[in-house]
Amino acid sequence: MDALDQISTTLALSMGLAWASGINLYATLFTLGYLANTGNIDLPPDLQIVANPMVMGAAGIMYLIEFFADKVPGVDTGWDAIHTFIRIPAGAMLAAGAVGDLNPVVELAAAIMGGSMAAGSHATKAGSRVMINTSPEPFSNWAASIGEDVVVITGVWASINHPILFLIALAGFILLMIWLLPKIWGGVKRVFGFIINLFRRENRATDQSPPQ
Repeated sequence: MDALDQISTTLALSMGLAWASGINLYATLFTLGYLANTGNIDLPPDLQIVANPMVMGAAGIMYLIEFFADKVPGVDTGWDAIHTFIRIPAGAMLAAGAVGDLNPVVELAAAIMGGSMAAGSHATKAGSRVMINTSPEPFSNWAASIGEDVVVITGVWASINHPILFLIALAGFILLMIWLLPKIWGGVKRVFGFIINLFRRENRATDQSPPQ
């Protein structure tokens, strides 16, 4: 039973950090460092660096920047695009670090699964934001951004304190993501297709306008 508990705890932590990183990396790092410094978790050796005050300070500053950038329509999509190259590798690294020094094979497997998990949650978040940005009002962006922050912080806490329940919830998220991503991708293509056609019409109108 102890071995099963250890496996579920390690799996929940590694996949939980990867999943959360795909949504908000800086909130994930700061929450993990805070829980470590308050004695709520004993971090594996490869993750103890996130509890360093300098790392927490950097994560906190970047989280504040993202907190405001994530609530501006259009800016949030640009921010997500840039962080495609940050969140996914970071999710893989955190997942690998969470399994500890078991053996290189396990670490590599965790990194592959963690990178895939981070990619999935990032794509779901970024694609959803493109769709939300079609709404003319900013309130839906604010609600989505705040909701994501709450889900990330709660998810990291749950992955540490209630690993079995978290893994069940994560399985539900994966099923929802498999169903939702094709629909999001179709919507994103329509949005960008509309924008491209709009620019083409404007260019044609400019080219056909009589010279002054």
